[in-house]
Amino acid sequence: MELAETHQLVALKEGEINAFEMIFRTHYQPLCNYAYTFVQDKDEAEEIVQSTFLSLWERRTTLEIRTAVKPYLYAMVRNACLNVIKHEKIKQKHVGEELALRERSYESVTQTIFSSELEKKIYEAMEKLPEQCRLVFKLSRFEELKYAEIADQLDISVKTVENQMGKALRIMREQLRDYLPLLIIMMNGFIN
Repeated sequence: MELAETHQLVALKEGEINAFEMIFRTHYQPLCNYAYTFVQDKDEAEEIVQSTFLSLWERRTTLEIRTAVKPYLYAMVRNACLNVIKHEKIKQKHVGEELALRERSYESVTQTIFSSELEKKIYEAMEKLPEQCRLVFKLSRFEELKYAEIADQLDISVKTVENQMGKALRIMREQLRDYLPLLIIMMNGFIN
C-alpha cells in the first residue's frame, strides 16, 4: 500500500469526509462498471456500489484493509453482486413454484367443473333410459353387481341382463357423444 493511500485510510478512520470523498470519486464509476458486469442492470449496479460506500463509511473505524483500497472495494462489490444474484435466483425459484401451484390449483378447479358437468350429463342420460335398462345399468355400474347377481335380484335371465346392459350402453353413448372428448380429457388428467 502506498504512503498516500495509508494516510488516506488513516484520515478515513478518523472520520475525515474529504478522505472518503476522494476514495468515492476515484472508485465510484469503475466500481459501477464492474458491478454491471455481474447484474446487467445499471440502476442495480449503482445501488450496490452506493451501499458498498455506505458500508465503508459506517465501518470506517473498524476497517482492517491489509491490501490497497481498490482490491478491497472490488471484493466488497463482487460479494454484494453475488448476494444479489443469489437472492434473485431464490426469488425466481419462489415465483416459479408459486406459478406451478396456481396452475395445479386452476387445473384442479377446472377438472372439478368438468367432472361435475359430466356427472350431471350422465345422470340426465340415465334418466332417459327405459326403466329396466336404467335399473340394470345402476345395479351394474353403481352397485357393482355381476350380471348373474342382477339376474337373480330382478328375477330375469342373464341373457336379458346382457341385452339390457348393451341397450343401456348404446343409448348412453349416443346421449353422451358430445361429452366424450371431455371425458377423455378428464381421464388423461387422472392418469397423469
